[in-house]
Amino acid sequence: MDAAAVAAFDGQALDHVLIFDTTLRDGEQCPGATLNTEEKLAIARQLARLGVDIIEAGFAYASPGDFEAVQKVAEQVGTPDGPVICSLARALKPDIEAAAAALKPAAKPRIHTFISTSDIHLKYQLRKTRAEVLQIAEEMVAYAKSFVDDVEFSMMDATRSDPEFLYQVIEAAIRAGATTINIPDTVGYVMPEEFGQLIKGIRENVPNIKQAILSVHGHDDLGVSVANFLEAIKQGARQVEVTVNGIGERAGNTALEELVMALHVRRSYFNPYFGLPVDSEKPLTHIKTQEIYRTSRLVSNLTGMLVQPNKAIVGSNAFAHESGIHQDGMLKNRQTYEIMDAQTIGLQSSTLVLGKHSGRNAFRTRLKELGFELSEQDLNKAFLRFKELADKKKEISDLDLEAIVNDETRPVPELYRLEHVQVVCGNREAPTATVRLVTPEGEERVDAAVGTGPVDAVYKAINRIVNIPNKLIEFSVQSVTAGIDAIGEVTIRLRHEDRIFSGHAANTDIIVASAQAYMNALNKLYSALHAARSTADQREAAAQKI
Repeated sequence: MDAAAVAAFDGQALDHVLIFDTTLRDGEQCPGATLNTEEKLAIARQLARLGVDIIEAGFAYASPGDFEAVQKVAEQVGTPDGPVICSLARALKPDIEAAAAALKPAAKPRIHTFISTSDIHLKYQLRKTRAEVLQIAEEMVAYAKSFVDDVEFSMMDATRSDPEFLYQVIEAAIRAGATTINIPDTVGYVMPEEFGQLIKGIRENVPNIKQAILSVHGHDDLGVSVANFLEAIKQGARQVEVTVNGIGERAGNTALEELVMALHVRRSYFNPYFGLPVDSEKPLTHIKTQEIYRTSRLVSNLTGMLVQPNKAIVGSNAFAHESGIHQDGMLKNRQTYEIMDAQTIGLQSSTLVLGKHSGRNAFRTRLKELGFELSEQDLNKAFLRFKELADKKKEISDLDLEAIVNDETRPVPELYRLEHVQVVCGNREAPTATVRLVTPEGEERVDAAVGTGPVDAVYKAINRIVNIPNKLIEFSVQSVTAGIDAIGEVTIRLRHEDRIFSGHAANTDIIVASAQAYMNALNKLYSALHAARSTADQREAAAQKI
């Protein structure tokens, strides 16, 4: 099907692609990327600033924490002029009811229900026949429709399903009220041409397909998910389900920034598939591309999932040139080796922003220019950190400011508080650390330990006080800017039983940053254990009443 045929295929076809962000749901399923409610809210607010059309805030039925997160996002981000807020739900009544209840505060709620359709899933996972799945799909879409007008229906493992059966299920789901039909490549199996042909087949063989928007969902197990989506768009898909930085289960989901920038940079190539002139300047998504880099950094910091340097669009090397030939071409004309301007994704060209004599108003103004809208309390905290940094550094860049704001306003429960850390080490000294913490009960405790290095000594001293069994599985230090006085960002991940918790902190002293990042992760762990105990106590009390 050529571009003209796709554009003319459906008189109701959108002339742009809807961006459905599932960072808070499928992205969070990435091992170690667990987020608490406040962190999810911070990301949801930034996704709204980014301009995504739909935010999948979570899986409301999965746990009380997930329900609360969906409800809070619906309440605080799901405003009339904000994005659609969505909750996932299996094709089961309790799931759908939980989703509907959590989404009540949203101005534009969507229930996203799903069931598997591939024969391998039907046989080994669902243990149901095709006829049973067909009936469940129609009934549960209709049930979801009784709560909200906007219902999305997905067929898990659609790309390994029999196309003829897919057509039947899709037709039934639309007949029952589904307004969006999503085709997931659940295991990242298909190749681009195959995915395009599947979308084409659906559009040509489902009689009522014009009554719904066709969507695609993908995983990057074979590294072709962005290519798959672009091919699906060419064949008429008008919603894409993506995550920031491509985080997600296994090899991750389709990356929002890669898909969006492909449509932005190669607009003239894709325009005809939307019925637009080749030279049209009309954006093909609603994404504010200048917010991409900031969104990427926020998600990376809060999840503890570092972005690889050579990652397309948002990697630290994405706009770096070392080869002499490339550098020579760049000096003569940037377009010789760059297909997009770094400022398009929000990277700033300025280096020196503020200094130690800068006042609070100038600080606030620059933060607004960078896209940060802080409360008075957060602004005060960030300004104090800025002044401390300004005494240590002559030049403070936008990246320094971003690190300060993210570090000071990160929504992490401060149950244990780090008051003091001191380290003695050297080539002839045994690394020794002394730490002073304030416990959740307000008690001040001091301890010391010897380690293989200064960070190891600090962590051992902290563990002697906190005394929560855990294993450090990842430790990373990155420089925010160049120079000996650069801020160092430390990201760690630790494991407790079968759960992973991340921590992040920034400081010009990497030992202090390491201690703060560790406390960050331990507080998340402590909070999770406390919440689990509270839930267990509530269940026991309820059982005793019965």
